Amino acid sequence: MIGVIDTGDDCAEWTFPAEPGAVRTARAVVRTRLRDWDLEPLGDIAALLVSELVTNALRHATGPIGVRLVRPDGPPRTLLVEVSDPLPDPPRERAAEPDDESGRGLRLVAVSSRAWGTRPGEAGKTVWFELAVPG
Repeated sequence: MIGVIDTGDDCAEWTFPAEPGAVRTARAVVRTRLRDWDLEPLGDIAALLVSELVTNALRHATGPIGVRLVRPDGPPRTLLVEVSDPLPDPPRERAAEPDDESGRGLRLVAVSSRAWGTRPGEAGKTVWFELAVPG
């Protein structure tokens, strides 16, 4: 069961249980909210990067996973996306071998976003990234 924590004009936040279905649901709510905000051109890349970060959280942490979107309110027009989990250890980017089935998520975030990073939270960490709004 997902929980909607906060939805406002410029912010949307959800909490997902640490279950495999969280990835699909997170992609869906991100796409829907971006469509509602007239930011549909960012839907594919935002959903892909959220799904990578939620998958990482499922692999390495137990407990709820948070997803938060903040719509830009002025220049520079940048969408902020955050994925939080209860594990305090920051993720590490690594070089995946061609035959590896995992290990590309953070690299994908790094090359697909305007900026990205991590920050500690009260109970865990948040991985964030920014996407430039076209137009």
